Amino acid sequence: MDVIILRDSDAVAAEGAALLLKVLRQKSNAVFGLASGRTPLAMYKRLIDDSRAAGLSFRDVTTFNLDEYLGLQATDAQSYRAYMQREFFDHIDIDPGNTFLPECAAGTDPLEVGPAYEKLIRSRGGIDLQILGIGRNGHIGFNEPTSSLNSRTRIKTLTRETVAANREHFDDAAEQPQLAITMGIATIMDAGHIVLLATGSDKAAAVRQSVEGPVSAMCPASILQLHEKVTVLLDEAAASELQLLDYYAWIAEQKCKLLDSLKER
Repeated sequence: MDVIILRDSDAVAAEGAALLLKVLRQKSNAVFGLASGRTPLAMYKRLIDDSRAAGLSFRDVTTFNLDEYLGLQATDAQSYRAYMQREFFDHIDIDPGNTFLPECAAGTDPLEVGPAYEKLIRSRGGIDLQILGIGRNGHIGFNEPTSSLNSRTRIKTLTRETVAANREHFDDAAEQPQLAITMGIATIMDAGHIVLLATGSDKAAAVRQSVEGPVSAMCPASILQLHEKVTVLLDEAAASELQLLDYYAWIAEQKCKLLDSLKER
C-alpha cells in the first residue's frame, strides 16, 4: 500500500487524474471503476481538462461505477447515473454504451442486478483501475460496516449515518433511498490497481483505521491492506490521525530517489 500525503484536495484530485490518465496512455481500451460522491468531483474536472490538453481519448474506454441507489431511475437528478453524466461522461468522448452502473430499471428484479453486473465486469476483462472514496465509517462503495469481506455486487441497506451524510442532496427526506446496489468488497479487490481518495479532517479517523488498524469487517476499507497494488491519496487533513506520518513521507522520498536513479541509467 502506497500512502501519499499531498498538501490539499486539489493536489489529491490532480494526482488521482494523473494515475488514471497514465493507465489510459498505456491502454486505450482500459476498464475503469469509478466512484461518485463529493470527493471525486475535483478529480473528474481535472480528468476532463487534462485529457483534452493531452489529446487523450476515452472512445474505447469502459467504465463500471461502484453503486447506485435502489429505487431511483436514471432520469432522477439524484441518481448516480445522472451524477456521472453531469460531472464527467457528458464532457468526454466516451461511448455511452460502455458506461455501466448497477442500475435497477423499472420492472427489473433487483436480486438479479448484482449477478448480472458481475458477469458484465468479467465479460469486459475485469477492472484495470478502481477509484474509491471512503465513508466516515470506513465504507467503500456502499459496503457498510459488517459487510462480508468476500461479498459481491448486491443490495445493501445503508446505515443511518450514511443516509444522514447524503441527506443534503435530497429535497424531501421521505424520498431518499435507504437501499443501494453496490459492488461487493471482493469485486473491488479484483481490480488490478485500486486508488483511494480521501480529503478533509472528517475522514481522518476512517483513514487511520483503514491504513493502520486491523483488517476487519467493521471497517470495510481495511481490506485494502491485503491488495497488492493500492495507492492511498490523502490531503494533510485526512492524514492527520495517522501514526506513521513521518514514515510515509520517508517512503515517498526514497521511492522518488529510486525512480530518479533508474531514469539516469
